[in-house]
Amino acid sequence: MTGKIVLRRIKKVLPVCLALAMPVCSSAQGGRGSATQSRLPSAPIPQQTTPPATSSAPRTEPQSNSPQSNVPPGSAPQSSPGTPTLLSLKDAQALALKNNPQISVARLTALAAQQVTREVRSNLWPAVKVDLTAVDAYAGSRITAGALNNPIIYQRAAAGTMVSQLITDFGRTTNLIASANLAAKAENQNAMATKEQILLAVDQAFYNALQTQAVLTVAQQTVTDRQTVADQVGALYKNKLKSELDFSFANVNLAQAKLLLLDAQNNQNAALASLSAVLGFSSLQNFQLAEDTGAITPPQNNVDDLIATAFAMRPDFLSLEFQVESAKKFHTAERDLFFPDIEALGAVGDTPVRNPIVSSWYGAVGVNVEVPVFNGFLFSARAREAALKAQAVQERLRDLRDRISRDVRTSWLNATTAYDRLAVTQQLVEQANLALNLAQARYKLGLGSIVELSQAQLQQTQAQITNAQAGYDCRLALAVLQYQTTGL
Repeated sequence: MTGKIVLRRIKKVLPVCLALAMPVCSSAQGGRGSATQSRLPSAPIPQQTTPPATSSAPRTEPQSNSPQSNVPPGSAPQSSPGTPTLLSLKDAQALALKNNPQISVARLTALAAQQVTREVRSNLWPAVKVDLTAVDAYAGSRITAGALNNPIIYQRAAAGTMVSQLITDFGRTTNLIASANLAAKAENQNAMATKEQILLAVDQAFYNALQTQAVLTVAQQTVTDRQTVADQVGALYKNKLKSELDFSFANVNLAQAKLLLLDAQNNQNAALASLSAVLGFSSLQNFQLAEDTGAITPPQNNVDDLIATAFAMRPDFLSLEFQVESAKKFHTAERDLFFPDIEALGAVGDTPVRNPIVSSWYGAVGVNVEVPVFNGFLFSARAREAALKAQAVQERLRDLRDRISRDVRTSWLNATTAYDRLAVTQQLVEQANLALNLAQARYKLGLGSIVELSQAQLQQTQAQITNAQAGYDCRLALAVLQYQTTGL
């Protein structure tokens, strides 16, 4: 009698168990089939239960027939809020170089520095000026106050030209020209350094946006999977096949997944806002980011060669070297203030309206030698100031050399570690997927607890997020290493 009652209960519960077990089995095996893949968004992230086949940074190839794929680099995307614009890394870099205001500021500053050279060089050219003078004076009047001389004033109206030409100042002007020219070259290198900084910022924003997009897709799939588990455990709990503890744990896991999804959505929006800003847009742009399909190569083995390359090619280092030479030339020019200035002068003109005592025309030539004797130690102080500033710039160059050596070595270590993490994170995903499959099978057979299943789900989510981030971290680390050495 008892056996028949048990048999009837089994027949009653068996269809429910089979109906609930089938989604669990399909979810556990989804990584080996196409069912799970069909539920995933098209964002470039690893599948929920399948380890990446070729790389730890999964890729999504842009469709060749997409109308956005023909957008030329450097053109500002014009799209409606609902139509995303396909954007590759090269397109983003071209847009930033075209639109970012810091690029314009650096370029204009370099052009302004070139004009300083022309300003200083003008001292070597003749200075010509034309004077038109008309004077109405009281007869026989003289200027008797304000100076030691006592000139008489005649009524006159005259026009004339005065010419002055520097003969020599014993190298001061040529040293000032050389200093200004070197300063202009330094500004050109600063403009190049600004360009490299903007390109690095674009790479950081672009890879960060791809990374947050990958994490968002992992979070969406995690919510879907944990919702399925929560529904299954809830149905079993209603039929008295699972305890309230199992039902509570399943809902806690679902709530954690939803919190992860909210954080991922916020991070993605923030990343897109940062990307839009560095590209020179004041408003948030609707971009569809194209995956970087370039091969990931390990960094160079010899870091000392990279440091030597950085000293030879980094624009900020070259700029400071030009500043050092400019400061030395300026110090020499300030020291030349102690030498005399020799200048040729000439004047010619006509006086159609004049006092009879005044000639109808005038002309004169002469040479003026100005010898500095004493001016309160002004020139010596200026020379000393210039020497101290030149020494300060030299020390700045030495400090920059030390920082470049440190930055290149640090970025090389980061790039090497990031490259080594690729294989490790891929293995982590494989093991996490296997652990989750086993935990699901044990829980379905009643051999495992909900705690074991929850731990396996958490480990898989963390492994997928780490794996999705590893590829972009490696690409960004390689970009930083290139920026620190040869520039992007």
